[in-house]
Amino acid sequence: MKIKSMTGFARTEGSHGAMRWHWELRSVNGRGLDLRFRLPPGFDQIEPKLREAAQKRLVRGSVNATLSMQREEGAAAIRLNEAALMQAVAAADRAGELTGSARPPLEALLAIRGVLEVAEPRDAGNAALLKPTVESFEAALDGLVAARATEGRRLGEILADQLGQIETLVATAANSPARSVEAIRARLAEQVARLVDASPQLDAARLHQEAALIATRADIEEEVKRLGAHIAAARELLVAADPVGRKLEFLSQEFNREANTLCSKANAPEITRSGLGLKAVIDQLREQVQNIE
Repeated sequence: MKIKSMTGFARTEGSHGAMRWHWELRSVNGRGLDLRFRLPPGFDQIEPKLREAAQKRLVRGSVNATLSMQREEGAAAIRLNEAALMQAVAAADRAGELTGSARPPLEALLAIRGVLEVAEPRDAGNAALLKPTVESFEAALDGLVAARATEGRRLGEILADQLGQIETLVATAANSPARSVEAIRARLAEQVARLVDASPQLDAARLHQEAALIATRADIEEEVKRLGAHIAAARELLVAADPVGRKLEFLSQEFNREANTLCSKANAPEITRSGLGLKAVIDQLREQVQNIE
C-alpha cells in the first residue's frame, strides 16, 4: 500500500545559543493544501521558505505549524537604569519636601517601571537563528510525511477489506437464482397469466413481449460489469505511487451510483439485500476516502 493519509502529527526540537524551540505540525483532511503558520515576532520572514518546503512534500491537507520559542534560564540579565533611578530618587525627595514624608525604601524605588530592565539576548530572530529553525521545520515535515504514510497504510488495509466486501456482494447479486433464465421465464409466465385471468380481452402474446422487454430493462448485468471494473480500478489506485485521493473520491461516487441503480432494478429480495449491503459498505468506503491525500 502506497497511499497516504492527510492526518498526521509531528514534533521536533532545536536550540541555538540561549534559545530553544519546538515545532508542532498537525494535519487533517482538506480539499487542497491549506498551510497555516503561527510564528513568534521576528520570524515572519522565513514563512516563504517554510511554505516552499511544505509544498514539495505535501499535496493535500489542512496543516497547522506552530513554532514555540523560549530562552534558557539565566540567559537574560538584569540591568539598572541609573538615570531612571536618579529621577525616581529626585521625585521622591521632592515629594517628601512637599508632604513631610520620608523617602520610600529602596525596594519601592526599584519596583518603579523602567528602573530595572531585563536585557534579552540579541540573537532572537537574527539570521543565525532563522536558519536552524527552518532546518528543524524540514525535519518536522519529514516526521509528518512519515506519520501520514503510516496512517495511509492503515487506511489502505481498511479500503482493501471494503473492496473485498463489495466484490462479494456484487457476486452474490450476480449469481442470484432469481436471475436465471428459468426463474425469469417462470416469473413472466405467472405475471402474464395473472393479467389474462383478470382481463381475458388482453392479448397474451403481446403481454409476453412487453413483460420480456421490462425484464430485460430490469436486468443488472451492466451494473455488475461496471462495479467489477470500478473494483479493479480502485485496487490499482491503492498501489499507485502518486496521490490518489481525488480519484478515489470520484470512484466512490461511481460505486454509489451503480449501487443505487442496482437497487432500483432489483426484482428479487436477495438482490435487494445485496444492493442495500453494497450501499452500506460504499458509504463506509466514501468516508475513509475523504482522509486520503
